Amino acid sequence: MSATSATRAEVCVVALAECFRGDGEILANPIGTIPMIAGRLARATFAPDLCVTDGEAALVDNDAAFVAPEDRVLEYWNPYRSMFDWVWSGRRHVVMGASQIDRYGNQNLAAIGDYRRPTVQLLGYRGAPGNTINDTTSYWVPRHSPRVFVEQVDTVTGVGWDRAAALGRAGRFVDVRRVVTDLAVLDFETPDKRMRLRSVHPGVTVDDVVAATGFELVVPDEVPTSRLPTEEELRLIREVIDPEGAREREVPTPA
Repeated sequence: MSATSATRAEVCVVALAECFRGDGEILANPIGTIPMIAGRLARATFAPDLCVTDGEAALVDNDAAFVAPEDRVLEYWNPYRSMFDWVWSGRRHVVMGASQIDRYGNQNLAAIGDYRRPTVQLLGYRGAPGNTINDTTSYWVPRHSPRVFVEQVDTVTGVGWDRAAALGRAGRFVDVRRVVTDLAVLDFETPDKRMRLRSVHPGVTVDDVVAATGFELVVPDEVPTSRLPTEEELRLIREVIDPEGAREREVPTPA
């Protein structure tokens, strides 16, 4: 099994797993198919202290991302009252989606257009304000496009770096870490916390990412290529964590 055979989806899995590196003993709360696979991969390799959920009300020891209830290895019963203890104390790293996101990491999951009369009604706030104000947050965007990466989000559900600064002390725990997409990895490691291009996935150019972004990114002079999975990571992804290949349905490999 060669790392050079990795698919685009598997590169995305590794990039999202890397978001958890160094987090220690906290709750990894990756929402969605590829984020769930990534969280399991991080714990099975370089982040063994992470606690992971089954997506509902338990913490589990399984490496497989999708496990039948009767096959779960339970570590801890984690109902809402317990989950909120994790959330409010900041001992969690959540990976959310974003229907829109801007250069400072403000997220919109609620509505497109005027909120009083939206052209498109979306999921709603879905806990995003509490997530971003209390916990480390990263984002997963499976289709990088100017419709998602916008100059200004229509509704703010998740708090970005500029709004955190405006909140003063109330925004001191905001930590929008990274955005991973099907094209690239982005972060906010700039003096003014604007979105920066951290790496491009194999086969993607800087120009591809710039063209798919509706605002001006911070682009370093040299942009590296996102790392490939190791052979052991590929084995875990393909044979243990996601043997059914759900990742490939979310991010098909370009022709």
